[in-house]
Amino acid sequence: MVADGATAQTGSQTLSRGIRLLEILAGAERNLTIDELAAELGVHRSVAYRLLRTLEDHGLVARDSGGRITLGTGLAALASGVARDLQQVALPELTDVANELGMTCLLAVQVDADEAATLVSAAPRQSMAVVSYRPGHRHPITRGGPGKAILASLPEAAWPDAATDALRAEIRVTTQRGYAVSHDEVVPSLRSVAVPLALPGQPPASIAVIHVSFSRSEAEIAERLMAAAAAIRRAYGA
Repeated sequence: MVADGATAQTGSQTLSRGIRLLEILAGAERNLTIDELAAELGVHRSVAYRLLRTLEDHGLVARDSGGRITLGTGLAALASGVARDLQQVALPELTDVANELGMTCLLAVQVDADEAATLVSAAPRQSMAVVSYRPGHRHPITRGGPGKAILASLPEAAWPDAATDALRAEIRVTTQRGYAVSHDEVVPSLRSVAVPLALPGQPPASIAVIHVSFSRSEAEIAERLMAAAAAIRRAYGA
């Protein structure tokens, strides 16, 4: 019995580490080395190597020409059915906003009590500086416009313990005016404006634009995002 319990615990830990490894790669801004992944996981290099070999066998990770690790194409097959309807409904609206404002527009969803993740994003066709924000990027829900817009849609009792008094005061202001803003909170030099997006059967979400600078006022950008959010709700049947 003890041996079985130890095996189950070990198996669970291995699965957890494999999932965490994929999360690290999804949130990274570049491909990572095995040593960097091992450090992020807090494990020996040999453990990270075994995890990677298994994930590589299933096409979930791959290596670039320099041997660094990146997410594999096998993830696309797994992800194809995740929130497919929401992605299909949202993408046309996000694309319209991106092209109209010349800024990357994204939809973020709450993934747990402490984090939000980008579900889908659209970059403008023509822009002097295009900001890449790929799906799967995770960040604390307490930082950045998308996360703070999600917090504004939640009761305070559901906010994470990491929410400081200053943040709580900011979210109350966000709730009153209807949109969140941020600067240098998730990615240095980037600004964002975001509005909440509530849909039946979906986790709390937000839509946002991110850019290095704004040619319009934050209130004007928020108004355009609110119109897009309303269009997404209608298209979703909400």
